[in-house]
Amino acid sequence: MSLIAITVIGHDRPGIIAEATGTLADLGVNLEDSTMTRLRGHFAMMLLCAGQVSAENVEQALSPLTADGTLQVSAREVAPEDPSAASARPYLLTVHGGDRLGIVAALTRAVADAGGNITDLTTRLSGDLYVVAAEVDLPATADEHALVDELRRIGRELEVDVAFHPQEADVL
Repeated sequence: MSLIAITVIGHDRPGIIAEATGTLADLGVNLEDSTMTRLRGHFAMMLLCAGQVSAENVEQALSPLTADGTLQVSAREVAPEDPSAASARPYLLTVHGGDRLGIVAALTRAVADAGGNITDLTTRLSGDLYVVAAEVDLPATADEHALVDELRRIGRELEVDVAFHPQEADVL
């Protein structure tokens, strides 16, 4: 059984998800994890799928999506996640404020320096308001209070509101 990472990006149009997932189902490929979004008229989808098929065959089967030149598709085999990896504490990092150059770079650097891993990140710009929401896994050995202090310092420097809180357990 192969674990295959698939990306589809390009100009948005109705039916991309239906076409891609239908093709995968026809191949007998199981959709395990996915994220799909629309960004200013552009579509982005990342999938992790499992099946008895090669990444090359998946990419070839999805090639009709690229026929009009507005989408790009790639597929590659990836290693499964190590189930023995140490569990981390989940947190939610949120930022609201005026759009400033370097907000994401500064905050994600602080998280990385503390040993945290960003598992999901979304940003939105609405007029002059910039919003960031990030899910962060923080190892048990990390100093949560030192990280919160650093995130607040960065927030003051960039004149944005920063919050960092434990995340409720997912039902998934």
